[in-house]
Amino acid sequence: MKANLSSDSVVRNLPLADNPYYCMSDDKNEKGFGVLVYPTGSMTFVFKYKIDGKQKLLKLGEYPKEKLAHLRAEYLKASLRVKDFRRGSADGVDPVAKIKRDKQQRIAEAAAQSQQFTVSELITEYIDKHAKPNKRGWKEDKRILDHDALSVWGKRKAADITKRDVVLLLERIVERGSPGSANNNFKIIRKMFTFAVERDILQQSPCIGVKMPAPLIRKDRYLDENEIRSFWNNIDNCHVSDDVRRALKLILLTGQRPGEVIGMHTDEIDGKWWTIPVERSKNKKAHRVYLIDTALELIGPLKVLDKKTNEMKPKGFIFPTPLAKKIQHIENTVPAQVVRRNLAAPVLADGKQVFDDDGKPVTENKLGVAEFTPHDLRRTAATFMSKIGFMDEIIDAVLNHTKQGIIRTYNVNRYDIEKQQALEAWERKLLSIVTDSQKKDNVVPITRKAA
Repeated sequence: MKANLSSDSVVRNLPLADNPYYCMSDDKNEKGFGVLVYPTGSMTFVFKYKIDGKQKLLKLGEYPKEKLAHLRAEYLKASLRVKDFRRGSADGVDPVAKIKRDKQQRIAEAAAQSQQFTVSELITEYIDKHAKPNKRGWKEDKRILDHDALSVWGKRKAADITKRDVVLLLERIVERGSPGSANNNFKIIRKMFTFAVERDILQQSPCIGVKMPAPLIRKDRYLDENEIRSFWNNIDNCHVSDDVRRALKLILLTGQRPGEVIGMHTDEIDGKWWTIPVERSKNKKAHRVYLIDTALELIGPLKVLDKKTNEMKPKGFIFPTPLAKKIQHIENTVPAQVVRRNLAAPVLADGKQVFDDDGKPVTENKLGVAEFTPHDLRRTAATFMSKIGFMDEIIDAVLNHTKQGIIRTYNVNRYDIEKQQALEAWERKLLSIVTDSQKKDNVVPITRKAA
């Protein structure tokens, strides 16, 4: 098929067919200039030519993404280079062959570069170019990589890391009693090496074929009433700062994400409502949380005395870092670290670590609760709100879960009244648990229908 390929109106109205077809220019001076028309309506302009009897096809660009005048100019430039190449001119080029050579050169340069990249440099590249721009929790990625991968592989060339190296590192973490940490390490290490492949730093990831080092723990852990009572009362006697203690209780009381609670600021609190802003919300949606009385007690005063001016001013971060030179909240990883440390606190005698007959350090569970994480406190709040009788829609609203399906489009209710009712009911239930109250009338169950 031939057509006037210098006219936009002609090109736009080329017929579609069940299979791709080639339409060449009807201009005798545009030999080899044509367009591939696909059933979907997309079009790719090409230049067909022969070198030493071999048919070659050079893709010039997509239409209408590229303007027709530009595509014709690219054709003319390429056809002149082919003519010069056939005549043996120094200015001549076989465009398809050049593209192939350039690609091979890039691969060779990338391979050479990969031989120079150390794991330490790769970690820096991954954190700066991927984690920081895309992950709010990039500091946790860096902490995990620095703790194990950097300490073991840091000075080695990234290209020298093998599948066996990855397996041995993960086994080492599992053997020290940290299967969950091994899984987290693997996820981040795998992502880092995938990133390296995507950026042509490496040709292949050493994580291919490596399985998760430990069984994945089902995310259904929540504290029962006895565990809630133990946690709430025992944490007051643990080795933990007042800020972290209050933050952990607030996670359980409000059901909000640990990172969102830790980052709470006085600017976000208006009376009895706390608004988690878009930039701090996991699902990037502002979220309103009703602050019941116990929550307000845990948050404490919103203003503090400025010793320089002797005036009251907003406190700022509710859980500020203890580092005097920094104005920021406690690191997001601190609550989890505090929980882990107090679930297996070292037993001391005369200020020294006590060891058992096998030479292992003796520890004690100061919280009196089986292993859990701060996020499990959030799940505990949700579970008990469900047990009290609140519907899933209300609990999802409290937790700021994204609505699913068609309801996401049509139901824009923020459930403020229902969220307040749910959190007030959970507060009454929680207080009855931690005080070991037998007065069941403190908590008013409601039916799902009534909710």
